[in-house]
Amino acid sequence: MFCLPGRGRSSANYTASNEVIASCARQCNLQTTVTSKAFLERFPKIEIPGRMLLLEDVLEKPRIAEKLAALALAWLLPYRLLKAALGATRRTDADLATVIFSSGSTGDPKGVMLSHHNIAANIRQVTQVFMLGGGDKVLGILPFFHSFGFTVGLWLPAVHGIGVVFHPNPLDATSISELVSKYSVTFLIATPTFLQAYMRRCSPEHFGSLQYVLVGAEKLPERTALQFEDIFGIRPLEGYGCTECAPVVAVNGRDFRAPGFRQVAARRGTIGQPLPGVSVRIVDPETLEALPLNKPGMLLVKGPNVMKGYLGRPEKTAEVLKDGWYTTGDIATMEEDGFLTITDRLSRFSKIAGEMVPHIKIEDKLNELAGATEQVFSVSAVPDQKKGERIIVLHTLTEAELAPVLDRLAESDLPALWKPKKDQFFHVDMLPYLGSGKLDLRALKMQAAELAGKETA
Repeated sequence: MFCLPGRGRSSANYTASNEVIASCARQCNLQTTVTSKAFLERFPKIEIPGRMLLLEDVLEKPRIAEKLAALALAWLLPYRLLKAALGATRRTDADLATVIFSSGSTGDPKGVMLSHHNIAANIRQVTQVFMLGGGDKVLGILPFFHSFGFTVGLWLPAVHGIGVVFHPNPLDATSISELVSKYSVTFLIATPTFLQAYMRRCSPEHFGSLQYVLVGAEKLPERTALQFEDIFGIRPLEGYGCTECAPVVAVNGRDFRAPGFRQVAARRGTIGQPLPGVSVRIVDPETLEALPLNKPGMLLVKGPNVMKGYLGRPEKTAEVLKDGWYTTGDIATMEEDGFLTITDRLSRFSKIAGEMVPHIKIEDKLNELAGATEQVFSVSAVPDQKKGERIIVLHTLTEAELAPVLDRLAESDLPALWKPKKDQFFHVDMLPYLGSGKLDLRALKMQAAELAGKETA
C-alpha cells in the first residue's frame, strides 16, 4: 500500500493500527493511496486514508486510443518534450525521495525525510562492502515500509541491475525455502526473528545457493547465529542501521584472504565496521565528550546517508541532528580496529535506586539461562514508589520450564539489583512484535503495566 503525500512518497505500514496510519497520513498531508482490491479483501479492517486509487481499475482494459497515445509519446517525442507533456518537473539528488515513518516501537511514529542522495549513497556504501554482481539474486521479504526492505530489498537490486525475488510474507518459511532453491538466491536479508522460523521449517539443501545472510532490525543472539550456521552451513552477518540513516550504518562482511594476507571483516557479537563514507563517534550521553576505545557511550553517526530531518518536527530534528551528527540513542563500544558493539538502547534502561539497569543485558542472560535459540523473555519496567522503577519480565515458558531458569538466575553473576523478583515474571502466549520483525517496545510496556497492575490489585 503506497501513499502519495503532498511531497514525496511513502509506503504505509499496514500492520500498524488505524490510529497510527491516520497519524502518518496527517503528518505528510496525504492526498492519494494506491492499493488493490486483493489487498483490501485480505485486510478488510484497515481504514484507507485519502483518495483511494485501485490498481485493478487503472490497469483494467485500457482503451485503444490510450495505448496509441502512450506509444506515440514514447517513440516520437524527444525527451525534453516528453517530460513537458507528462508534467514532469526537474529534480535534484537533494530533493525528497520518500518519507518513511519510524516503527513507533517506543512512541508516536516520526516521518523520516530521506533524499535521493541519502538512499543512493547508502546503496553505494552497501555494494562496496558486498561487491554484488550480475549473477547475484536478492530475496526481498522485508516490507517496504521498513527502511531496510525499502533500500536494500527494493532499490538496491533496481539500481544495480541485480536479480530479485519478492515474497510478501517473511514468515512463510515453506514458500521462501522453495523460492531460494528455485531461483538460486545468493543474498538473503532478514531479521533474527525470521531466521528462527526458517531454522524450524526450511531444509538445508534449499538454502545451498546462499552466499550472504545479512540480518538487522534487532540484535542477533549468538545462540541463533550458531544454530543457523549448524543447520545451513552459513553464518548470518549482523548489521546495524536506523531509519534516519537510510538505514545501514555498519555491517559485518566476508573476510578477504590471499597468500600471506588476511583482512578481517567480521567479528562475532559485533555489528561490524562502519560503511565506507560513514563516520562514528562514541560520546558521553550527558556531556557529549568523546570517550576512549572500548568504553560504552552514545553512538553518533555522520555521513551522506543521514536524513534531511523529521517531517514537520524541526524541534525533534534539532534534538538529534547537531553539526551533521545524528544521535542514534544507542549505547555502543568501539574497538581499535573499528568494530562496533551495541550494548543497549538508552531508552531501554531503568533507573532503580539511583542505578541505571539495562533491559537488554537482563534479557540476554535470561534467554541464555533458558538455553533458548529464540527470544522467550522480554524485559520492561513499571513505576515503583520505593525505588523509582521495578523490572517486569514477560515470557512464553511453562511453569515447569521457568522454574530451573529462576534457580539459575539466583546463582548467576548478574548484579543483585538487575535480578527481577520471581513474582515479577508473567506468562504471555506470545511476545509483541511489529510487522518488521522488531520487538514492539510500546506494546511490551503497556502489557507489562497491565499485568503488573493486576498482580497488585
